[in-house]
Amino acid sequence: MYRYTTITFPGLGLEMDPIREFSIGPLSIHMYGLVIALGLIAAVIYTSRRSKQFGLTEDHILDGVLWVTPFAILCARAYYCAFSWDMYRDNPISVLYIWHGGLAIYGGVLGAVLGVILFCKVKKISLGATLDLVALGFLIGQAAGRWGNFFNREAFGGVTDSFLRMGLYNTVTGAVEYHHPTFLYESVWNLTGFVVLHFLSKHRKYDGQVALGYAAWYGLGRAVIEGMRTDSLYITGTNIRVSQLLAAISCGAAVLILVYQAMRPHDVQKLYVNRVKDISGPSKPEETGGTENG
Repeated sequence: MYRYTTITFPGLGLEMDPIREFSIGPLSIHMYGLVIALGLIAAVIYTSRRSKQFGLTEDHILDGVLWVTPFAILCARAYYCAFSWDMYRDNPISVLYIWHGGLAIYGGVLGAVLGVILFCKVKKISLGATLDLVALGFLIGQAAGRWGNFFNREAFGGVTDSFLRMGLYNTVTGAVEYHHPTFLYESVWNLTGFVVLHFLSKHRKYDGQVALGYAAWYGLGRAVIEGMRTDSLYITGTNIRVSQLLAAISCGAAVLILVYQAMRPHDVQKLYVNRVKDISGPSKPEETGGTENG
């Protein structure tokens, strides 16, 4: 029997009934939070293992997580509430009820970047190199985190009959409707971007290049996919989707900077990782400057 929690992908021959939460003793675990936590863990493991290739250390990564996470959560909440103010106007204190849901990924990204900027200033490390590595972690976390939307039956698009259509039970009409699985589109887009930038990052010419690639890639995908969604946040009094606008602007700006930088000569010895090696001296023959960019 088809239940209201059932999700189908008829084009793929799949039918499932994902759980939203489960309990371990008195502890209630929400799948949305669990998926995000797993994405964060995967991002931390990856960035820790590659930290030396960017002139950083594992301690920088672990300390950075403690700095950045609060900024990301607070800004994700602030972004969502700012563009959904009608939901909180009559009871402003409910803005603090973060456990009721309401986080915006773009707000989280902006908050994380702010946290990274402050972290790099305090630790006196390269902002460009740090953002390059963090951007790769972002893509891992975002690719995984979108599956939290799947468990919550949210962040889907308009009605479609496409091959990848997702069947959801409409509790109002009592019928099954088929929608664009935009959470899936964005997850695959982010995973693809991670794979591409992972390999390109080994041949970067200047600090900040990977971060710009992230802004261009993620911005392009989000600008297109956001236009399909039915739950977008809008600029008050307009039909402009705020995340779509921000994505388009960030993508355009990043592409322009990448093109400009591509026309300029770059000395890879000026990469932060190579400057750190020059100061501290290589501990192994294979760690001499420039090897990671070969």
